[in-house]
Amino acid sequence: MGFFIGGILLPILIVLLFETEVLMPGTAAGRTQAEFVLTVIMELVTLADAWLALRLFKMGIIRSDLQRRKEVALLKWGTLRIFLLDMPMLFNAFLYEMFLQTTFGYLAIILLICQPFVYPSMARCESEVTPDNAVENEETNNHHSQL
Repeated sequence: MGFFIGGILLPILIVLLFETEVLMPGTAAGRTQAEFVLTVIMELVTLADAWLALRLFKMGIIRSDLQRRKEVALLKWGTLRIFLLDMPMLFNAFLYEMFLQTTFGYLAIILLICQPFVYPSMARCESEVTPDNAVENEETNNHHSQL
């Protein structure tokens, strides 16, 4: 939970530092070539990371690891999933302030919107490490009863 909350607070802290002019905003505003390259890179990274973070626990090898090693795997993969969203959000917030380019701000907002879908509540953590056999058996029985 600390990683989750910290990952949201750090970009807010960066924005506050720049907006209060503790750090100077717009110091890279005239560097159009660097801005273009960073924009393309961060767009690709943001979209790929958002997809990967939201689908990570559905991948077979990770799913089986979560069910086999439970708490250890949940800590490892859950932390990775949160970092997949938080690190690009942090970089996007920083780049927004450095270039004063709204594209980076929008990319950070996209990742912020993804945060509730990986919120590490106790119920979610427990459901991530429980075997799917009961659910699969129920779906199979329902399918056979319809035939």
